[in-house]
This record gives sequence, C-alpha cells and structure tokens, in this order.
Amino acid sequence: MADVQLVSQSQVKPETASPIFYVLDTNVLIHDPTAIKNFDEHHVIIPITVLEELDKLKSGKVAIAADCRQAIREIDAVLGRAEPQDVEDGVPIPRGKKQKPCGTLSVLMTETPENVVLLPTHLNDNKILNDVVYLKQRKPGHRVVLVTKDINMRLKARGCGIESEDYHSDQLLSDIAHLNKGYIEFRNSFWDEVEDVQTEHTHTCTLYHLPRKCIPHELFPNQFLYDKTGFLARVVKVGKEKITLRHLDLNAMMDKETWGLRPRDAYQAMALNLLLDPDVHLVNLTGAAGSGKTILALAAAIEMTVPNKIYRRIIATRSTQGLDEDIGFLPGTEEEKMEPWLGAITDNLEALHYDDDNSSSSIEYVLAKVPLLFKSLNYIRGRSFQQSLILIDESQNLTPHQIKTIVTRAGNGSKVICLGNLAQIDTPYLSPTSSGLTYLSERFKHFEHGGSLQLQGVPRSVLAAYAEKHL
Repeated sequence: MADVQLVSQSQVKPETASPIFYVLDTNVLIHDPTAIKNFDEHHVIIPITVLEELDKLKSGKVAIAADCRQAIREIDAVLGRAEPQDVEDGVPIPRGKKQKPCGTLSVLMTETPENVVLLPTHLNDNKILNDVVYLKQRKPGHRVVLVTKDINMRLKARGCGIESEDYHSDQLLSDIAHLNKGYIEFRNSFWDEVEDVQTEHTHTCTLYHLPRKCIPHELFPNQFLYDKTGFLARVVKVGKEKITLRHLDLNAMMDKETWGLRPRDAYQAMALNLLLDPDVHLVNLTGAAGSGKTILALAAAIEMTVPNKIYRRIIATRSTQGLDEDIGFLPGTEEEKMEPWLGAITDNLEALHYDDDNSSSSIEYVLAKVPLLFKSLNYIRGRSFQQSLILIDESQNLTPHQIKTIVTRAGNGSKVICLGNLAQIDTPYLSPTSSGLTYLSERFKHFEHGGSLQLQGVPRSVLAAYAEKHL
C-alpha cells in the first residue's frame, strides 16, 4: 500500500521494525470485503463502531448489503473461535493452506476516557477518531494509521493528529491519463514507422506481421492503430519479438449500418468493430456524456440478437447511487421498477427508430423479438447467464469487488459490455483511479478476448459538445 503521510513533521516516528497498526473504516470493508488480508505482516484493527455499522447495513436488498455480509464473514473466519483476550490482543490472519499466518486482526472497543475525547460522540466517525487517538496513547511504540476512503474523514483525522491514508490495494493506476485508450493515433503515416513487414492474405482478412521493436508503444490485444491518412488496424497478437495486426477498411466501417446506425467518426467505428465481434467477450466503452456509448452498445446488441441470433437475450442494468434503495418504493414488477432508472436505454432505443414510419411499432417489434430485460444489480448476484449480452450502464460507479461479482456471472456464449464516464462518478468513496471500471480495464488489458475504447468528441449535438467543454 502507498502511504499518504498526514502527520506533522514534528511528530516522533516510531521504530519501523514494529508492525503498523492499521485501523479500518467501514467504507474500506464495503469497498473490498477481503481488505483485512491486504496488510501483509501488520496489525489490522476493526473498531467496534465499524462492526455496528456493518451489522446495520447487512440486511435488505441494497447493493452494499452483500458486501457487508461478506466482510463480516471474512472477519468471523479469523476471530470466530478466538478467546476474548485474543480478539483484543490480535488473532493471526491465515494466508491460505500452504502459507503461515501473517499479520494479526483485532477489535478496538469503545473505551475512550472523557479526558481523551476530542470530538462530540453523536457521530460514528467521531467515535472512531476518538478511539484511534486513545489507541495512539496506549501504544506509543507503534505507528497507528487510519485507513478510510472518506476524504473528509481523513481531513478530520489530520486535525486530531492522526495519520491517515486512502485504501490503495486494488488501485492499479496513480494517474487516469495512463489508462489504456484502446487505440494509438499516429500523427504521420503509420508505415513511416515500419521498416520490415510480412503480409498474409486469408479468405477473411489481411494480416501484417511486424517486428515488435518497430512500434515504441505499449501494445495490447484488440487495440487499434490509426493514422490521419485513413490507415486502421487491430492488434491480433503481441509477442516478445513480433506483433500481428489485422487490416481494417475504415471507409467500409464508416458506411456500415448496425441496426440503422452508422458511426459518426473513426472512434465510433472502432467501438462497433469490438462490439460486433463475437470473439470479443468483454468490451469497456468510456467517454464523455453524449459520445455515443449507449446508443452504439444498444444498436450492436440488437443487431447480434435479432437478425444474427448470436445471443438469446439482452440484460440491461445500471449502477446508480441510491438505485436499490429507491426502486423498492416504485410500483409494479422488477422490470417496471427498473425502467425509469434505465431511461438511457429506452431513449436510445427510440432514437434508433426515430425515422421509422411508426417508431412505437418498431420498438414493440424489437421488444417482442428479443427479451430486453431490465435488472437490478442484486438480481445479477449469484446468477449465471448463458448466451446473454449483459449491458452495464454507469459502470464507473462500481467498486472493483462489485465489477468482479458481475463479470463472473457471464456463462458460455455470453458477452459483457461496460459503459461509463470516469468524469461523472456519483459514489462518494470512488475516484477515477479507484473505480471498478478502471480496475477492470487494467486487469483485462492483456486478455485476448477483451477490448477497451475511449470515445472522443460529443456527437450528440453542438449544444452538448459546447456544454461538455465549457460547463
């Protein structure tokens, strides 16, 4: 973990040989229920207030309830049979059957004397901070660090003289600018960079075999190479010595209709190329609002389900802050409850048939031909979907643990499409670098059946483009 130092320079540093006392906030365990295993040989401490918050949140159908229950199970697996004194002192954390226990776990009780209380105790955050201050006094020979994903909690900790840091164990990037865009754009002709090439013609495509050293960029499978002259190719294979590219006809891709939709620029054409390829099982589309993520994904999904019959059904879901709490108050079936939250899907379905003589009949035809199911994230947990196209909108609001839970639901013959805008994260404890969408893109960048693409521009309208730039 990367430590964020928030203590004053005058504070005395304890010996580095002593294990660090990491005190975990509730949001850390919700973000990653297995977090207690990620602090190496150090001492992990769970305040009793955190256990109370997990207990309060574990019930119901909210998206975080399952994460709370798993976090409680992880803690119980370590402390379940321990003696009370051992729970206070620290119980060894097992690291698998073949590994010795490493690090310890304990529970921090609320027993702060009145003369140590710095903050009013009407807030749980204040209770935790008071307890950490008292822990520091009791353990002067140890470094005590509060781990929380709440920025304001870290600011309050600094005011109390407590060292604190964010939870970084599942954060793969320090700067979102380093995220794979899905394409490499060359200012000049691509062939100016190449000295040696072997061309292979097959009955379906043209392949280029090039020395790896001729392209001084990091390459990944299904990444696009593009230049201003109109050259376009997709990376098929990346080896230590050679790379293989598949030639693509950009003009043909721009003229190709997908359920009545034509790409407006080269980036949308690249996106459709990934979306329509049955050999690409995971597609991540990112981009600004209005860049065309949802309408491209929906057009490709219908094309592959209605005329081509590659998939049996489309399952549309969305990560929205407060979604699972609010749909319980809406009338009707699950699909009817979800429909207002998935308005982006239905709006784009209408846009695809806007020019039809009778657009409502066209939409009814699509819905009759293919099961377009609107499901909450809770419905997806624990299920296995065969021959399905799973469309996840607003996936930037998912944690790495949640994104793993959803992607692992894909069964044989299924495809997952994740849509998101990393500049519009609504979840308070996530950032562009810690978002599940970023985590997924990084983890799968070497996957030969996966692809990511960052759309450019705002083709929705001149007004939307200006608003995106200036507001």
